[in-house]
Amino acid sequence: MIKAEPVSILRFLATYYDIIRELYNIQNKEGIIRHEELTEICGRHEHDVHQQLKDYKILRSVNADFELRDVYYKLIEFILYEFKPMLPETFEKYLMSMSELFRKIKEGTHGDKMILSERIINLQTQIREFLDGVEKNTVRLLHETRELKANVDKVDYRVKVHKASFWIQYYIIPLNQVLNVNYSDSVANKLLDISDFANQRRLNFDEEGIRIQFEKLYNQLIQTNDDLLRQSKILTNELLPLIERIRTESMILTGWIEFLRNPYKVTTPKLLKSNRSAAYNKNLFFHTKEFFEQFMEDEEVFIEEDPQIYEQWIFNKANVKAKLKEQVPVQDFFSWCRNELMMEFKEVDAEKFFAMCTLLFEEDIEKEFSEKGTKVKIKTHHSRMTVPKIKILN
Repeated sequence: MIKAEPVSILRFLATYYDIIRELYNIQNKEGIIRHEELTEICGRHEHDVHQQLKDYKILRSVNADFELRDVYYKLIEFILYEFKPMLPETFEKYLMSMSELFRKIKEGTHGDKMILSERIINLQTQIREFLDGVEKNTVRLLHETRELKANVDKVDYRVKVHKASFWIQYYIIPLNQVLNVNYSDSVANKLLDISDFANQRRLNFDEEGIRIQFEKLYNQLIQTNDDLLRQSKILTNELLPLIERIRTESMILTGWIEFLRNPYKVTTPKLLKSNRSAAYNKNLFFHTKEFFEQFMEDEEVFIEEDPQIYEQWIFNKANVKAKLKEQVPVQDFFSWCRNELMMEFKEVDAEKFFAMCTLLFEEDIEKEFSEKGTKVKIKTHHSRMTVPKIKILN
């Protein structure tokens, strides 16, 4: 039993919010609050609230350590809107509990009216908790997916593909199945059965009190159906296309890198292939919506000036091209580029080297590729490259 007044507990939460927030972060990360960490936090804030946290039933002892009671943990989680996505298997408990309550309500319509009333109230509570869990999951999945799309953590493409596949396989597709009303074992399908039953009983039940409760249950289910439909649209129209783009674009880039490493391993298809496509992308609406949403929240930007002075180098294509024409035929174009850079700058810089390589795309330069796939190794200032041997004829 809590001896303090409710207003005293609320005032305590507001006064020592910083301490409770730190305790929440520790439990959210480690699953438990160690005794040493609690002492260190209270000492750092210069407030010894250890005993009050226990008296107000905010903390619960776990052997020598502590944890926030579930009601306070969920309160801070809701205030911060920091939800961990739940596995769809977690929602199965709602299917079982609602199915059992629904069965007992149907069997007990002619039994004790007080027990029937309590079962209807419990069923309404289960429906609210289920809807709240679905909304939290959708919000968190959308946040995680947008962060993955923006690549906030600068992860590798392979890691992005793995994460995208993980979200799809274990969260998005199973959760969408939970909300699929056409799937017989889904929660949405069970709610449809309950709605039909409540609709019948709200019109023809003998006792007025129970009839009013069935009326409330039916209205709740109508609103729940609309909310679940909205969450399902977010999953299918926003989340799934967004995360599929992440996985597809990453796989294309990864495959292209593998092809460049060994371009002669497979026979490449013809590039000039006719194709028919629309004037705009089918996902134009979602791309546009996503583009404008990124400007809805302003982020702080810090600009740090670099005092270092870098060499300003501009590639003079005309001069280099004239020098190349004077020396034709050139047996090895890439080696010629390397030698020219060594003569002028005493080193091979990758940026200058790639700038000279653009001469290969000039239409008036005649090129000949080695039929045997002979390769040449070029060493730049920071890397080593293996390139094909190309002869310049004219």
